[in-house]
Amino acid sequence: MSGNVYVYIAVMAGVSFVIRVLPLTLLRKQLKNRFLKSFLYYIPYVTLSVMTFPAILHATQSTVSAAAALFVGIIAAWFGAGLFPVSAACCLTVFLLELFL
Repeated sequence: MSGNVYVYIAVMAGVSFVIRVLPLTLLRKQLKNRFLKSFLYYIPYVTLSVMTFPAILHATQSTVSAAAALFVGIIAAWFGAGLFPVSAACCLTVFLLELFL
């Protein structure tokens, strides 16, 4: 088993290297295509959303309290609340719903 660990680490290092170096070698000129530029601009936001959204729904004991906290957080953020008030409102929502349900 210990031999396989080194293979796994080498493959992960190779994939990480190729992902970072390949765009630098293939894209030498500035991008002119608006679609490609906007696509590359939104990749970090989409990746963060895809990783965060399932974690939100599975972080609590019930999916109902998680969905309610997500809704409260979206509404609080929509009305301009900062990061701390949004997270406090979400935590309070989960606490109250799981306490009484």
